[in-house]
Amino acid sequence: MSFTAAPSTLQHAYLLHRRPYRETSLLIEAFTASAGRIALIAKGARAGRKSSAALLQPFQPLLLSWSLRGEVGTLTSVEPREQSVALNGTAIFSGFYLNELLVRLLARHDPHPELFERYESTLRLLGDTSLAEWSLRLFERDLLDNLGYGLLLEQTAAGQPIQPHINYCYHLEHGPAAAGELERCLRVSGTALLALASGEMPCEQARREAKRLMRAALGLYLGNKPLQSRELFSQGLAAGLHPTADSNFEE
Repeated sequence: MSFTAAPSTLQHAYLLHRRPYRETSLLIEAFTASAGRIALIAKGARAGRKSSAALLQPFQPLLLSWSLRGEVGTLTSVEPREQSVALNGTAIFSGFYLNELLVRLLARHDPHPELFERYESTLRLLGDTSLAEWSLRLFERDLLDNLGYGLLLEQTAAGQPIQPHINYCYHLEHGPAAAGELERCLRVSGTALLALASGEMPCEQARREAKRLMRAALGLYLGNKPLQSRELFSQGLAAGLHPTADSNFEE
């Protein structure tokens, strides 16, 4: 498939990943509001006194322009859009987690403007320990929706309305069904399902259930390759970083 695009104006974007390319350049993956995930070569980014590598950092709101022919394009301009989002401690690992999900699951050149807005708002919330964990659940929910794999949250697979005080068996490719007492399955309460649907943060128990559900649902599409962001989190623990109890990478 061939892609041709040359934005005449600077586009809102964030860096998701970068690695050295040849002697002085970078190969970057960016998430843009107008074009979705794109791969660009930042020529000469690591050379000279005014290196653009200093701007091409995670969680920095950027303005990018590029030329694109084929799968990988060329970065033509980069500017800071506003002050970078300040993430510290476990919030940094949560930010890397968001980035890795986008790199692993989003197809290139497929715009998702609403998901871009959710990504921005989630980054801003990660520094608030009272909101960070739930903001990740809502991002995961919206990511699955944008991929076309949205979860059934307000009714059962049989079409019955979800009741908050009933426990359900969630069958990932079909939806929730009434849970039998002795049935072994992915159990989740109606409270957790309805909270995910509405976006309103529930009690701690329902948040734990929502986390298990979202991890299982994402696992269907991530495959067997482990998330590097979780490995980085483990390394941070070994180095003395103390996570909060609700950290997204807590097993």
